[in-house]
Amino acid sequence: MAPFKRKATDLLSALSPEQKRPRVAQPVSNQYKDSTDEIKYGIVLRKFYPPEMVNDRALAYSSGKIERPIEALEKAIKDTQAQRDRIAPGKCVVHWFKCDTRTMDNRGLHLASEKAKKHALPLVCIYLVSPQDFEAHLTAPVRVDFILRNLQVLQEDLARLDIPLYVETVEKRRRLPARLIELCTSWDARHVFCNAEYEVDELRREADLTRSCLEKGISFNVVHDTCVVQPGCLKSGTGNEFSVYSPWHRKWCAYLNDHKEQFDAFPPPDTNPSNTRQAYADLFDCRIPDAPKAKQLTPEEKTRFHAMWPAGEHEAQARLRKFILEKVLKYHESRNVPGANGTSNLSAHLAAGTIAARTVVREARDAAPSKKLTDDRKQGHSMWIGEVAWRDFYKHVLCNWPYVCMNKPFKPEYSDIKWEYDMEQFEKWTQGKTGFPIVDAAMRQLQHMGYMHNRCRMIVASFLAKDLMIDWRMGEKWFMEHLIDGDFASNNGGWGFSSSTGVDPQPYFRIFNPLLQSEKFDPEGDYIRRWIPELAGIKDKGIHDPYARGQAKVAERNGYPRPVVDHKESRERALTRYKTGIKRNTA
Repeated sequence: MAPFKRKATDLLSALSPEQKRPRVAQPVSNQYKDSTDEIKYGIVLRKFYPPEMVNDRALAYSSGKIERPIEALEKAIKDTQAQRDRIAPGKCVVHWFKCDTRTMDNRGLHLASEKAKKHALPLVCIYLVSPQDFEAHLTAPVRVDFILRNLQVLQEDLARLDIPLYVETVEKRRRLPARLIELCTSWDARHVFCNAEYEVDELRREADLTRSCLEKGISFNVVHDTCVVQPGCLKSGTGNEFSVYSPWHRKWCAYLNDHKEQFDAFPPPDTNPSNTRQAYADLFDCRIPDAPKAKQLTPEEKTRFHAMWPAGEHEAQARLRKFILEKVLKYHESRNVPGANGTSNLSAHLAAGTIAARTVVREARDAAPSKKLTDDRKQGHSMWIGEVAWRDFYKHVLCNWPYVCMNKPFKPEYSDIKWEYDMEQFEKWTQGKTGFPIVDAAMRQLQHMGYMHNRCRMIVASFLAKDLMIDWRMGEKWFMEHLIDGDFASNNGGWGFSSSTGVDPQPYFRIFNPLLQSEKFDPEGDYIRRWIPELAGIKDKGIHDPYARGQAKVAERNGYPRPVVDHKESRERALTRYKTGIKRNTA
């Protein structure tokens, strides 16, 4: 499952005066519905965001009656292009790092370097740490730590090119754009480059910065780099946006086969002029800050996670090479087996931007026998590339249906399903104590590693949403608060898939049976034994369901809990709830 990071807002007070003025007529007078449970259980973070919006407003985004944030950014870029092109160079060029903490194959950084070289100017790089963004985006402490460690590696790599990386903490998230402008003004930087992020808040911020920087005589340049194929490039035969992965993926493959230049790698930046270290000595002395207090790891966690997840783009490149040499050929056979160690373990690096999605797809394509992209799911290279493509797809969904960032399911008609908010059961799920071994093993892996195997993400998500009938957004949120590879679009898309509320042609009655999933994907029980020591002594198939298969004494003696629900009964309840909720919403 590729990523609750309630990462976007429709909160008018967060917008600029120009944005507050509606550009189109609003389709509904009451924008938000009563969200008592959503607020009570922390699904809607009212410190930063508004209540859940009504379905009509969500559909107005979908139909284009309300301007999408990606459209606002594109309009700002187009409207200001001529004026920005006329801005003369200042004393330096700036690249603003965000989710692209690498020097290799980085489009925004490359363009900034080219601009600096053309005018014989130094390149200055910046990263702004926003504790409130970490809080609002539910960024896991393990991911914050990984981000900061990546910055340390990046700073050292850039320093070897006499390029400073200035890192500063901006306590109030609304102050971040203004602080960026202040720093650029103080350095007399007239050209700023950055790579686009596709969450709603970030798109709106960059659209606003494109215009507000221009008012200060600064050319702010947002470029597309995060996806292999830029969102908006692929359309169906009727000119509509794709909402189903398979036809979108076929189009994605065909597009890239026809546009091989999309794979061209961007070289690292050139070395700065020799006097840069003297001119910007204070920037070279900048240290990487500690994690905000609320996002700090314990000493034991630091030791553990640092050993498991070495930071930096060199580690990412090494993992990619190792995977292609040793594992990609068998990926289609091993990818669903959580105990097989058959995956690339690159998701944390892709989320942090220490390696480009373009890079990993290019390298996998070049290693494939056919040297081209296909949707052949019986071939390791193609299967793995197809899994990476999901990341592009979910960002495509995020841009075209932005209300998924606003506490709404992709299918608004699913928003009236009656969910449970049983916190005792939810806690048992989070702690890996549900009495369903495959579920518990996966949740304990997440606690220990800050990571979970993809097949297991689908199993535990289906279990929470359909066996326990607990609001899927609580699980989405929990994942973001604990995953080192937490990415809003992928996490949201994965939870939408498992709860049948997302971009998925499969109906709601697809409900995973945890026992069957366990027997199919962990047949010998190796994964379960690794993460559930209470059951390690069970040698036979009883490990999948110890209380129903003659292993009750072992499970009880070692303190392993009985199942919290009966799957058959839970399945019937889920079918009734979904059917009733959809009928109520569409009546």
